Amino acid sequence: MSCFSGDLNFCPECGNILPVPGRENTITCPRCSFKIPVREFTGQVIKSSVVFNPLDQISSTVDSEEAAELKGPVIDRRCSRCNKEGMVYHTRQMRSADEGQTVFFTCIHCRFQEKEDS
Repeated sequence: MSCFSGDLNFCPECGNILPVPGRENTITCPRCSFKIPVREFTGQVIKSSVVFNPLDQISSTVDSEEAAELKGPVIDRRCSRCNKEGMVYHTRQMRSADEGQTVFFTCIHCRFQEKEDS
């Protein structure tokens, strides 16, 4: 007896999303192995599309990366090159998930970059 009802894209037994019909006469739910005849999907339209980013957006992001280099929070940290206060920082997970993140500092005066593993 079915627990779920409604959309044919979902298994009526467990509610899992059903795979796209293939060459077989039945569609089998990958979770509970419930089988549905393909003829029940007659008239249903399956659409898919791929959207590519325009080339002009790619070139503008390269320019904006250079300008965005100094965006972010400014902290009171002394630059080791120019010895002035004020650095912008951002963080990235460069190593495995069980290790700390890497903090990148950029001087707002001379744009010198430092990194610190935490």
